[in-house]
Amino acid sequence: MAILDGCRPGNRLTYPEAERNDVTDTYFGVAVADPYRWLENDTSSATAAWVEAENRTTNAYLSKIPFREQLRERLTAIINYERIGSPIKKNGKYYFLRNSGLQNQSALYVKETLDGEATLLLDPNELSADGTVALTDINFSNDGKYLAYTISRSGSDWSEIYVIDLETRQHLADHIQWAKFTGAAWKGDGFYYSAYDAPQSGKEFSDVNENHKIYYHKLGDPQSKDALDFENPLEPKRFYSCETSEDERVQFIFESGAGSGNNLFIRNLTTTPKSPVMTLTTDMDYEYEPVEVVGNKLYIRTNYKSPKYRIMVADLSLPTLEHWKELVAEGADVLAGADLIGGRLILTYMKDASERPFVYTLDGTLLHEVSLPAPGSVSFSGDKSDAETFYTFTSFTYPPTIYKYDLETNKSLLFLSPTVPFNPSDYTTEQVFYNSKDGTRIPMFLTCKKGLQKNGRNATLLYGYGGFNVSLTPSFSITRLPFLESGGIYAQAILRGGGEYGEEWHQAGVKLNKQNVFDDFIAAAEYLIREKYTSSDKLAINGGSNGGLLVGATVNQRPELFKAAVPQVGVMDMLRYHTFTIGWNWSSDYGTSEDSEEMFKYLFAYSPLHNIKNYKTPYPAILITTADHDDRVVPAHSFKYAATLQASATGKAPKLIRIETKAGHGAGKPVSKVIDESTDIYSFLMYNLGMELAATK
Repeated sequence: MAILDGCRPGNRLTYPEAERNDVTDTYFGVAVADPYRWLENDTSSATAAWVEAENRTTNAYLSKIPFREQLRERLTAIINYERIGSPIKKNGKYYFLRNSGLQNQSALYVKETLDGEATLLLDPNELSADGTVALTDINFSNDGKYLAYTISRSGSDWSEIYVIDLETRQHLADHIQWAKFTGAAWKGDGFYYSAYDAPQSGKEFSDVNENHKIYYHKLGDPQSKDALDFENPLEPKRFYSCETSEDERVQFIFESGAGSGNNLFIRNLTTTPKSPVMTLTTDMDYEYEPVEVVGNKLYIRTNYKSPKYRIMVADLSLPTLEHWKELVAEGADVLAGADLIGGRLILTYMKDASERPFVYTLDGTLLHEVSLPAPGSVSFSGDKSDAETFYTFTSFTYPPTIYKYDLETNKSLLFLSPTVPFNPSDYTTEQVFYNSKDGTRIPMFLTCKKGLQKNGRNATLLYGYGGFNVSLTPSFSITRLPFLESGGIYAQAILRGGGEYGEEWHQAGVKLNKQNVFDDFIAAAEYLIREKYTSSDKLAINGGSNGGLLVGATVNQRPELFKAAVPQVGVMDMLRYHTFTIGWNWSSDYGTSEDSEEMFKYLFAYSPLHNIKNYKTPYPAILITTADHDDRVVPAHSFKYAATLQASATGKAPKLIRIETKAGHGAGKPVSKVIDESTDIYSFLMYNLGMELAATK
């Protein structure tokens, strides 16, 4: 047993024993030990016993934090407010998601008119006693007669599809299993979906996923009769999904998984038999996103030869890439999204990680900007023929608020504002800029109580991601509120590897440039300390998935900068990540240990698992989180990282792992589990940062 003195709470912390086996892999002549390989077997009794022992150790530590239960009560109280999603109009009716407050999952409601009475259509809370079955997607047939919806069990990426007759509000017999990364693309009396062959029993959440296929399901048929619509057996490790145009004349097929973007194919669905699939693009280093079809024109958002994206138009009679015409040129800011609603193009641009929407005619003429309440994030809903549209706006201190928007008059009318139990005027958000190690200018958002003094003693939580062209724009988190109430600063750094400044910004943080991301994060910490927002004794870091990798790598490189760290569902084994489930899909950002000797050495040099050292400088307090049904970043990453940390001489601060059961990578997590996890994470962070929980009315 490893026993550490001086840990808080309590004076002694004993970690469970993790057996070390003699397992070694050789990469380009370099032998790399992997003593905890056995923890990759997530269904073995040995792994189950280790998980149970680790959770017991972690719970014992957390239970001694004096304000933990008060924090749980506060989180429960503030989460208990009504949350309603933006209306979706279909066949003259309005559909929306609603959570009364503490429901584990949001339910789907319908109204005959906007000001009419809402009636319940689908309640996923009835699908499981503990709320672990989540409604993950809804797809209405284009005539508004049917709804196909997907569910996930225990947070897994595996999906099941069911169908409701919207007239009778009864479920049909249709049931699709082993679907993944898919919705339902309607055509006539059925829909297209993507699925894998049924996995081997016991390996559902760890084996590599291969041979993604597109099927067509006709309503009333069993899944066994579904027609194989598209496959590519020559490329088993790629994704294939599809959409249909609103008028169901065109099928779009997407190929991804071998580059930073996707390939685009189309098929004419108006002919009998169906036309063959036509290849429009052949380079997956670019994104090709169909916006909608109007008449014979296909509108496309793309970063092809335009790193910050532009709008192009294809004629369906000559739809291949070489015939596309530019409609709206690339601008100074990133074109983050495009919608075609009510005969207008709504183009959302991103400036310094905040979003600004503009309305254009279909011939590319700018009409006006949509005025938003503050710097933040926005999303629109509506169809190409809708006379009305809605958008949802959010920011760090601005809960998701829905506006009804008139495209012709450019006027927004507040439609629905949530009643959240806090006063946003008590808080402030500022954006600062700092220089990274190589001089690159990096933005960062800082949110805190008004009147905060820059005295170097403020508890601060620094968050980052930096990967996969993902943009971190301002967003509201109710679970962050007790930390802010208690005097904390929330800092969100906009790191290279993301999409905030376009594809060049993304590429500056991938593969052999990945160290830039860690340097950006480290420079953010140094800036916060240098400008006296905080100090290393008051600074914590947090990130999830690729952000968990960020936290793990940064702690290894600069442990003295931080007092606490929480890597969540992180990619920690950079030499073997591509051997699990869909890990192969991340090679466009990471490269793999099999690519070349140079790539192997680069990955080996920063891999969180392989760079834990017996430092003279002690590590910060670390709480690792993962979940038993995470089939995206399998829990073996966190298991092996935790076992290695606990067996290494990294100082007296706690090195703990929290392993959630019946949960996955994060999506669809029931509110009860959100409260439990947030309680544990924030109590761990706040306690190790020396904070007291603020008293509230």
